[in-house]
Amino acid sequence: MSQTSINSPKTFWQTPIAWLLSFWEFSRPHTIVGTSLSVLALYTIALVTASDAVGFGNIKDLLIALFACLCGNVYIVGLNQLEDQEIDKINKPYLPLASGDFSQVQGAYIVSITGILAITISWLGGLWLGITVLLSLLLGTAYSFPPIRLKRFPILAAFCIFTVRGLIVNLGVFLYFIQAFTEESFLVPEVLVLSTFVVVFTIAIAIFKDVPDLEGDKKYNITTFTILLGKKTIFRISCAVIILCYLGMIAVGMLKLSNVNQLFLISSHFILLTLLLWRSQRVNLGEKNSIAQFYQFIWRLFFLEYLLFPLACSI
Repeated sequence: MSQTSINSPKTFWQTPIAWLLSFWEFSRPHTIVGTSLSVLALYTIALVTASDAVGFGNIKDLLIALFACLCGNVYIVGLNQLEDQEIDKINKPYLPLASGDFSQVQGAYIVSITGILAITISWLGGLWLGITVLLSLLLGTAYSFPPIRLKRFPILAAFCIFTVRGLIVNLGVFLYFIQAFTEESFLVPEVLVLSTFVVVFTIAIAIFKDVPDLEGDKKYNITTFTILLGKKTIFRISCAVIILCYLGMIAVGMLKLSNVNQLFLISSHFILLTLLLWRSQRVNLGEKNSIAQFYQFIWRLFFLEYLLFPLACSI
């Protein structure tokens, strides 16, 4: 028998603050931050590339992309919670659907509205943004929604995650911005470098994200790399992938790309590499809380890249 929530569903009209806090949790804050930073980073690189573009003059383009991508983000993570409600009662009981703060109907309404808004706003922004959001939502739906439910298959699940975050969003949103600024569609080496970094880094996120969720995934027959290979192996692989990312960025810094500050890129990634090696020694794989904290640390490193790389392109 499934766990019964002791909470009553919250409504915006009766308890607006509590509802908004639950909505923030429903949106999975770490993904919201990641999406926001990625859009801002691509906006910055596009501005640097189109040197005659005026940042504040193009604020409308930024807001359209940001709103459409954030709505798409909520749709994808919300749909996953709708389909994983019973699993989340074991793995993530604090989530609004699992805890009962939101009802299934409320969750369905939020997912439907944000999905419609994401598609509508993105197509108002033009072809590139529309294609980007549509492809992201299609893969996000295939990831969670039966009968496809790609999350059951570890390789396909990882493919969905790094394809959306690493390729579709980075390339599509940049093309949207650069076309808005210059009326032309083209890619630059800086965006290709960032996209490559994110694709590889996201592989580490995709395979490590299930380590804290081992218990629930086993119970509901969700095959993950953690179940197949074990916590220790996945931990080592994830760390090795991130180390590879940082070594790659240091190597890129040595290539002297025209729009990238060589010293800043090399030194900042050497510091992050050192920080990762230090932090990885402090993880206790026998404690779920320790694993979860390291997973959040990985996300913070991911966030930092969307701050550091555009900064390296701007100074």
